[in-house]
Amino acid sequence: MTTPTDRLVGLLDLERIDLNIFRGRSPDESLQRVFGGQVAGQALVAAGRTTDGDRPVHSLHAYFLRPGRPGVPIVYQVERVRDGRSFTTRRVVAVQQGRTIFNLTASFHEPEPGFEHQVPMPDVPAPEELPRLADEIRDRLGELPSALRHMERRLAFDIRYVDRLRWTPQELADTEPRSAVWMRALGPLGDDPLVHTCALTYASDMTLLDAVRIPVEPLWGPRGFDMASLDHAMWFHRPFQADEWFLYQQESPIATGARGLARGQIFDREGRLLVSVMQEGLFRKVG
Repeated sequence: MTTPTDRLVGLLDLERIDLNIFRGRSPDESLQRVFGGQVAGQALVAAGRTTDGDRPVHSLHAYFLRPGRPGVPIVYQVERVRDGRSFTTRRVVAVQQGRTIFNLTASFHEPEPGFEHQVPMPDVPAPEELPRLADEIRDRLGELPSALRHMERRLAFDIRYVDRLRWTPQELADTEPRSAVWMRALGPLGDDPLVHTCALTYASDMTLLDAVRIPVEPLWGPRGFDMASLDHAMWFHRPFQADEWFLYQQESPIATGARGLARGQIFDREGRLLVSVMQEGLFRKVG
């Protein structure tokens, strides 16, 4: 039986159709658009597959240009911008039905020694002390709505919110624009470091914009806003395993002009800062 983790690994296993051209599957799901984390993760796979594999990715910068259509393959065209002595740069354009929907620039760096410092990890409960997302929603609603039942079947990550989900205007009152979740892939992802990096890239788009919405509406109730990712940037500081628990600390410094900015920090259980993330989203009121 195929598991959600198997399906995620399959999504990241692109078909090479030419030296610098790859094709990725896009599941035919009941969604308005292809999940942005899927496109970012697949684009990073394409970029990484054109390197020698000795240099891990240290940063990516991406723009979501058009909504992708579920069920239609996506072609990733890679430009080999630079192969330097210690840095490698790749540019990727994602095309669907002849139209560019996404572009990404990724930089790969050969590890070097240097000085170190980092901010401390927040003091939060361990993931074992927190309920799974689906269980918390069931406790509140009695059962999962159909859209969330579909999400639970395909979700490849165990997600546990550090703070209880808020549902009513009273619970939302005076809420600060920040959130934190523990995550890990539901099953093993294998030994390829690029797969772990791309899986975490996929996951990084799942909850980051929560921080923008939290003061305004319940995260898992009826939506008053149509939401879409506009861009996404990540900086990878240390190696990691995406099938081990990581804490995703998220906050929103500003929302204005129908756009909200969110930033995130990803820590492992030992408190090491692994990844930094920034994203801007579009928020348009429904109706």
